[in-house]
Parts: sequence; structure tokens; C-alpha cells
Amino acid sequence: MDFSQEGNSVSLTRFESMLKTNDVLFFDAEEFENIANYYIESGKIALARKAVKLGLEQHPTSSNLRLFKAELFIFENKFEKAEQILTELHELEPHNEEVFIQKANIYSKQDDHKKAIYLLEQAIDLTNDPADVYNLIGMEYLFIEDFQNAKVNFMKCLEVDDQDYSALYNVIYCFDFLEQHTEAIDYLNMFLNNNPYCEVAWHQVGKQYFGLKEYEKALSAYDFAIISDDRFVGAYLEKGKVLEKLGRYNEALENYQITLELEDPTSFALLRMGKCYDKLGSDELALKHFERCVHEDPLLDNGWIAITDFYKKRLNFQKALYYINKAINIDSDNVLYWKRYAKINHRLKFYEEAEEGYRRTLELGNYELETWLNRADILLQLGEHNAAVINLTQAMEFYPENAEVAFRLAGLNYAQGSDIQGRYFLKNGLKLDAEFSIIIDELFPYVAAKKEVRELIEKHSNL
Repeated sequence: MDFSQEGNSVSLTRFESMLKTNDVLFFDAEEFENIANYYIESGKIALARKAVKLGLEQHPTSSNLRLFKAELFIFENKFEKAEQILTELHELEPHNEEVFIQKANIYSKQDDHKKAIYLLEQAIDLTNDPADVYNLIGMEYLFIEDFQNAKVNFMKCLEVDDQDYSALYNVIYCFDFLEQHTEAIDYLNMFLNNNPYCEVAWHQVGKQYFGLKEYEKALSAYDFAIISDDRFVGAYLEKGKVLEKLGRYNEALENYQITLELEDPTSFALLRMGKCYDKLGSDELALKHFERCVHEDPLLDNGWIAITDFYKKRLNFQKALYYINKAINIDSDNVLYWKRYAKINHRLKFYEEAEEGYRRTLELGNYELETWLNRADILLQLGEHNAAVINLTQAMEFYPENAEVAFRLAGLNYAQGSDIQGRYFLKNGLKLDAEFSIIIDELFPYVAAKKEVRELIEKHSNL
């Protein structure tokens, strides 16, 4: 409800004054409805409840106020009380679509979305505003992941109200989920025939072409979006991304720069600008924008990763380590940070820190083979043979037929005097991929010198 209109604003002021002074002032039923609706939409439920209560004391037969009372009960999950009010109202006004809508709301909150859809479809025949009801039906279909029917209802909503951009976004969401990208473009082009200056639709066309890697067509779509609204920040950002893909970094920078002039700098734009300057070989400007990016949004992991990788690429591992440590201090559960922390420390030969990094990476659910192997090799260097065996045994659960794991386990077991286990893993490794037997020579030279090991490897190579 818009309280910018003078009459509505006066009503709200009078009502809030009445609550402060405990004076009882008279409002007509429509004023109470507007006040209650305003508070509900603003999320001020306690004040909405007071408005409805006082409104019904002055206008006990008001259907709309009783509907608001039912809506508040539904909000509080008091479904029986809401149902009682709605049943009474239905007997009095069997063609009131709001009764059906609120009953559907009850079923929706109880996860009976099919019953909610049935009631909303009845409301369609009664309402003067079908767009909202089609939207609600579409949302119910989304809840049960019936994207085809959801899409159909959002389209019906747009047939009635082509300015409902939330419905337009939902239509495209359904197309995307159904992987119907060409169909989405066809639909958007049809929509644009009737709404040629709809910047949102042009923006969505661009995103579809971008997903299909048709970058020139995406570029044209974003240009039309900008013609339709030259302050549309999202279109400039997306156009910048396309220009980057086309290697036109200076033009991409121009578009990102426009977004900084239109609104407060976004970390995304600053990050992309840093990447462009990096591609253009402007190290100082790249670094400046990466630093601005992490200052603007310290929680943006891509910003910290970009600045760390910037220094890694230039072999400045001390600086890279400095920044990845800062990132970990902000978010110690980010697996991408720990992966880099491990590799940088590994490169600097800080083995204990590297081992911690690989361990944390695994604990956070990154089970890449490289992580298991790197951690095993570092544990071996640290003399932690038992821990290395445990680590590789866990790796086997994810990579049961990997020769690199098998040969490391063979070497470790032989080194610890477990010849039977060593023999088992050595034979297994030779069976999987004998070329990796070089691992024994490189990591376990004293094991490679054992007569049994040499004979088994030679015997296999002669097969």
C-alpha cells in the first residue's frame, strides 16, 4: 500500500498517534484495510494485528478486515482459526476470490500444493486480477518442481500483465531448468515484439545467448537493453563479461567503468576490471582493482583468490601467502583458500603448514586425487609414515583402482616391514598401471633396492 498519497499518510499518522495516546479515534473500514495491508507488507505483524483488531471493533461486518485476520492467523500457523473465518466468509460471499486464495495459502503452508492449485484455479474464474492468481499458481507448481506447468502459468500472468517482471524472471528460470535455451529465446523475442523497449527481456535474451556461447548475439541483446535503459547496471556488467570472452578487454573496462559511475562500486565490477588489466599486462592497475575489490567485499572469495593467484603467477609466493592468510582469517571454512594455502606452503617448502592445508582441504570435502597424493608425500617427508598410510587408505575409498595410490601404499608398507601388505599393493599397482612403478624408485629408493620388489617389477615388465 502506498502511503505517499496524502489521505493514506494522514490515516497512518492518526492511527499511530492513537496507539501512543490510547485515545480511540474513528476510521472508516477502508482506512483500516489500508493500514493493515501496509503493516503486513512492511512485515510489522504486531501493528497489523492491532489495526485489524481495532478495525473489527469499529466495523465487525467488514469482509476485508476479516480476511486480514485470517491472513494473520495463517502467518502464525494457526490454520484452524483461519479456516473457521474463511468458511464463514465463504457462506456469506461464495464468489469472493480472496477466500479461495487464503484457503490455498493454508494448503500451501501445509505442503499440500496440489490442493492449493485446485483452489487457486477456482479463484481464476472469480477474480478481476487474474495475473496475481496465475503467479501464485506458478509458484505452487515450482514448489512441486513441475517446471512445465509453472512456466505455462507465469506466461499466462504475463499475457494479462506484461509489466510483471518477477513473472518474466520466473518464466526464464523454468526454461533454464528445463534446458530449453532456444525456446527461451523464441519466447523472449515474441515478448519483445509487444514490448520492444523492455530492458529486462533484452537482458535475459543476452544471458541465453551467452549460455549458448553465441557472444556476438549476446552483445547485440545487451546493447538493446542499454538503449532501452541507459542506466541499467546489469546490462553493462553482462556486456563487459561478453567483451572479455571476445578478448576486447579495453571495451569491457569501459562498460565496467560506467557501472562505477552509475552506482556505488560493486566488488564484481572491480574484480572483472582487475582481470581485464591483468590480461592487458597492466600489473599495477590490476593489483589496485583487486585490492579495492577485497576492501569493498572482504567475503568475496573470488577477490582473495584473484589477488593470491596474481602473486602466484609472478612467483611471489611470500606475497601470495600473505593474502591467502588474510583470506583464511576472514573465512576459515573456505576450501578454495586452504587448497591455495597448501600449494603455496608446499612450494615454499613449509611442509608442516602445507600438510595442514591439504588436511583442512580434505576435511572440508575436497577429495581430489591430487590432494590425497600431495598430503601423503608431505607426511612421508615429515616421517609420519602411519599418518601417510591412513591418508592413502582413505584415498582408496574414493580411488580404489588408482595405481599412484597403490604404489605409495606398497612403498610405505615395505618400509614399515609389512612385506605381505607391501607385496599386495605392489602387485595391485603393477596390474593397474605398471608405468607408475617409478614412484617406488623416486619416493622409496631403499624399497626399490629390495630383491623381491625388483623381481616383481621385472617379472611384470617381461610379461
